[in-house]
Amino acid sequence: QVQLVESGGGLVQAGDSLRLSCVASGRTFSRETMGWFRPVPGKEREFVAAIVWTGGTIYADSVKGRFIIARDNAKNTVYLQMNILKPEDTAIYYCAAESRGSNWRTTSYAYWGQGTQVTVSS
Repeated sequence: QVQLVESGGGLVQAGDSLRLSCVASGRTFSRETMGWFRPVPGKEREFVAAIVWTGGTIYADSVKGRFIIARDNAKNTVYLQMNILKPEDTAIYYCAAESRGSNWRTTSYAYWGQGTQVTVSS
């Protein structure tokens, strides 16, 4: 049974940093695209970042230059380093795995974690 478990969320102040982790179990995702999403009003989930198996990355404009996605295939883990956090980054962050389409679309991913809450106070 495939599981994705996120961790690393918390309550921080604007300008602080957090690193989220997503550990996959049940199978290896070393040759799969992994992504991070967060819900926003009016949308179920908004794309944040994705990393393909070769290490290439894409980011939403809202986080470009502040967030870094990385992966450790030996640990079957993907990370999201979040810097210069803003109150508008407050959300539950979801990890997703195995994209079979556009990497910024939620419908492209086969597996999802339960999410980790990030709260940024002003």
